[in-house]
Amino acid sequence: MNSFTFLIDILFNTYFMIVVLRVWLQIARADYYNPFSQFVVKATDPLVRPLRRIIPGLFGIDMAGVVLALIVGFAKMSVLMLMSSGIHPIPLLIFGFLFAIKKTGLLLFWILLIRAIMSWISQGRHPVEQVMAQISEPILHPIRRRMPDLGGIDLSLMIVSMGLIFINMLMGDLLGGIWINL
Repeated sequence: MNSFTFLIDILFNTYFMIVVLRVWLQIARADYYNPFSQFVVKATDPLVRPLRRIIPGLFGIDMAGVVLALIVGFAKMSVLMLMSSGIHPIPLLIFGFLFAIKKTGLLLFWILLIRAIMSWISQGRHPVEQVMAQISEPILHPIRRRMPDLGGIDLSLMIVSMGLIFINMLMGDLLGGIWINL
């Protein structure tokens, strides 16, 4: 059973993160013609386009993408519940929302980590690094503005990463195995 759970985790988590990236790229107004952005759009278009006919955008946010991300989270939880004990609506809703929150925070953490590593290697010339910067800059800029001048050393990325780790650990303390196993 662990092998099927692993496969379900990989498939649903990966697609969820790609859908969240699509929404995030639109919110951050990242370069649409960047190869990485094009991959994200093409991977999600078959499911987002039909939803857009039904679900309008709201305040510049692609609500069809948000709904699709939630659907992916609920679908993952449904499949896992079917494998174990059957679907129960209330836990499905709760676990679906918690899954979406946890994986979005995890995605932000990985984006920050990838951006930090790529800054040492490509120094801003790789298309993926450019998109990562466009996505993460709205989060890092307010922190960077409030930081004292440290002689060119930018600690905002580390502060946000530590904050994400703290929130993840706090949620693990509050929700225990539920949060850990999402």
